[in-house]
Amino acid sequence: MSIARSHVLISIDANTLLAGAKEVEEALIRELKQRGLDKEIAVIETGPLGIIGKGVVMVVYPEGIYYGNVKLEDVPELVEEHFIKGRPLKRLMIEGVSMPTLVTKEEIGLTRRQVRIVLRNSGVINPESIEEYIANGGFEGLSKALSEMTPEDVIKEIKESGLRGRGGAGFPAGLKWEFTYKIPSDEKYVVCNADEGEPGTFKDRLILEGDPFRIVEAMTIAGYAVGAKKGYIYIRGEYKLSIERMQKAINTAREYGLLGENILGTNFSFDIEVRKGAGAYICGEETALIESLEGKRGIPRIKPPYPVSQGLRNKPTVVNNVETLANVPDIIRNGAKWFRQFGTEKCPGTKVYTILGDVVNAGLIEVEMGTPLRDIIFQYGGGIKNGGKFKCALVGGAAGAFLGEEMLDVKMDFENLKEYKAVLGSGAILVMSDGACIVDMLKSILRFFKHESCGRCTPCRVGTKRLVEIIERFASLEGTEEDLDEMVNISLVMKDTSFCPLGQSVYLPVSSAVKYFREEFVSHFKDKYCVSGRCKPRLSLVGEA
Repeated sequence: MSIARSHVLISIDANTLLAGAKEVEEALIRELKQRGLDKEIAVIETGPLGIIGKGVVMVVYPEGIYYGNVKLEDVPELVEEHFIKGRPLKRLMIEGVSMPTLVTKEEIGLTRRQVRIVLRNSGVINPESIEEYIANGGFEGLSKALSEMTPEDVIKEIKESGLRGRGGAGFPAGLKWEFTYKIPSDEKYVVCNADEGEPGTFKDRLILEGDPFRIVEAMTIAGYAVGAKKGYIYIRGEYKLSIERMQKAINTAREYGLLGENILGTNFSFDIEVRKGAGAYICGEETALIESLEGKRGIPRIKPPYPVSQGLRNKPTVVNNVETLANVPDIIRNGAKWFRQFGTEKCPGTKVYTILGDVVNAGLIEVEMGTPLRDIIFQYGGGIKNGGKFKCALVGGAAGAFLGEEMLDVKMDFENLKEYKAVLGSGAILVMSDGACIVDMLKSILRFFKHESCGRCTPCRVGTKRLVEIIERFASLEGTEEDLDEMVNISLVMKDTSFCPLGQSVYLPVSSAVKYFREEFVSHFKDKYCVSGRCKPRLSLVGEA
């Protein structure tokens, strides 16, 4: 039996598929065969490698060399140079990217290596292979929970780990499980929230595409802990590959006795069903998601009661975000003490971020809680592209806050960001250089919220419309000082009176943009100047005075 001297891992995810990853993979396999290298070089499909905007991406082991923007016509040269002549094809190499690895805290400190828990398997194994998942420690957490722990033990471990919800709110996951466990009911449910609709936010999609069996295992552990026999994973309908891989993982787990009746020979039974969302941002809110699961229009419910007591079908329901659940198998497998060695005392563990915008290396990373924003942008993101100067970062997605240069050293965790009236939110970090326009960016955000408002409550329905009207005046090089104050006042009223987090969260981007970049707004109507050139006067209609 021959052993391959090199392994080529090709990232197969929604982004790379659009760039032609399957075609490049087939061409590479053909070229290697024609050169007589098909026994020496193994070509393997894997999940997302965490690199965004580089077309078809692959990594060659054992060298750990990453290639990006690989096209069909590049394949013969790549084989000739790298696999025959033994020298990397420099023009396709992605600079500043190293092999991610899971290491202990002592080994890394705050060096460039990533501490990977959630993304431990992503880009390492074939996400559709249960054998590879098991070989890499998969289902050990579930086996331990079912054979060595009671439901109370599992909940205690999650509580002691300090795991907090990674969907934005940061509520302790263990408490949510405990509340659900303690409520007597003939039926209980576990729901995985994979309805990811915020612009620039796609970390959960990449987690699902890169390691679907991890979510199957996590939901099953959660079901055992709270006493549920049924789980639902609610996935945004546009996430075609995520849906396909999750369904395949669920089917395979059933075949292996890891889902369904009497899991692993125990008396515990649990199954999971995939449900597709119709693309409404509001369904990211847990009660709107539950309404949609029940076949109704996805609008938020009045709280209390909360889902832990009256959720799906008015039964106790745990609703956890994808990233939150993805931490569970390793916590149960390795223990709460192990998990607490990462991050901070009040915010243990890691956080997954998508870095976007004017950075050299856009992509997906996982770093310890408390990692400074400066490190994320300049060390992991590689700094500002094209030699630009950092202007600000929109932290936490569209519902997040703009943080300027004076806030680059803020530690990224729930507690430290509170001081800056900022949030981790969806985990998206949109970096803007000095050539970007705050007005234009805020206009995009406010248009998004206006479009996605469900219309149930007046503050949000009317408030988002008024905010768009005002910001469009600035984008037309008009507006007044009073308009600036009015924007903040409207968003503040929305924060205090809106029915759900959609309307309440508009305050953060509006208030931070006006607070830190007021002069830029003023420049639009006083000097008729936009730094990016994107904001222009409105065209007058024929006959308009």
